[in-house]
Amino acid sequence: MVRDLLDTKSNPFYRQADRMLFVATRNGKPVGRIAAIENRAHNAFHHDRVGFFGFFEAIDDPEVARTLFRAAEGWLRARGLTSIRGPMNPSTNHDCGLLVDGFDQHPQFLTPWNPPYYESLIREADLTPTKDLLGYWLPYGDADYRLPPKVAAVARRAAAKTNLKFRDLEPRHFWDEVAICWDVYNSAWEENWGFVPMSRDEFLHMAKSLKPLLIPQFAFVAEINGAPAGFMLSTPDFNLIFKRIRSGRLFPFGLGQILISKSKLRTGRVMALGIKREYRSGSILPLFMHEAARRAIAFGSPGAEASWILEDNQAMRQPIEAFGGRVYRRWRIFERPLP
Repeated sequence: MVRDLLDTKSNPFYRQADRMLFVATRNGKPVGRIAAIENRAHNAFHHDRVGFFGFFEAIDDPEVARTLFRAAEGWLRARGLTSIRGPMNPSTNHDCGLLVDGFDQHPQFLTPWNPPYYESLIREADLTPTKDLLGYWLPYGDADYRLPPKVAAVARRAAAKTNLKFRDLEPRHFWDEVAICWDVYNSAWEENWGFVPMSRDEFLHMAKSLKPLLIPQFAFVAEINGAPAGFMLSTPDFNLIFKRIRSGRLFPFGLGQILISKSKLRTGRVMALGIKREYRSGSILPLFMHEAARRAIAFGSPGAEASWILEDNQAMRQPIEAFGGRVYRRWRIFERPLP
């Protein structure tokens, strides 16, 4: 998946972007890496000249980090960009952020994880925090967890007022369903900090990689009077399987473990929940949360992560917290002007 995110020939992201990869070596051995990224779609949408870095890894040595950042900054500056921001792997539509809190928690599938010392390396390279991204834990499986009565009552009243229905994505018409989700996605996230609309080809490319990973009852659409109003997408936590593949290889036995174990996974990550602007109101989001909780409890899920949520997105944070969600992980975006 990482190789795909770096593939400038086959990944549609690079039709409106470019990147340069740098590796730091010492005595002939690799000690760090970084990608410098020009995202032209971002700069056209936000009317700015931001450059990005991502795919950062390094040993615990400030000299290595500074060398990597100097290389990335030089490439970005040569392209007329005025600041460097990240980590983006390679954009906010993919993995992003540096883990700064929650190192003791199991890393959920498709979320960034890094050693704690990375923050010091980035700060010593003169980048400063610009935005925090939050991961919530939804404790569906706790013995004392119950759907909050007040929230459940709000959801029932909202359902009575709106002709809203939830349905699973139809596997036989998967690509038609993806087209619906693409339309909702670009409408629902357009006002979020750092958002960049995804092209149809880019969205289809991502959907192709996610298709075999989904469980139908956790990929569902909301319709109001038969028109798509929103969707929610969760993925099982395949990291629980990857931890058990001690060889670190998919073949010859790792892939079999994944296929056999998929049906046994009960935890996961809510990675997308979007509602079209015209359908946003105080009642629609609680309905989504109520439906997700109902399905998770029926599935026997001990809990799920909801990530990521912008730290200042109170419209999303308040309903999650009303359902018992608690912040348990935090990622950070850093930035600095390019001299």
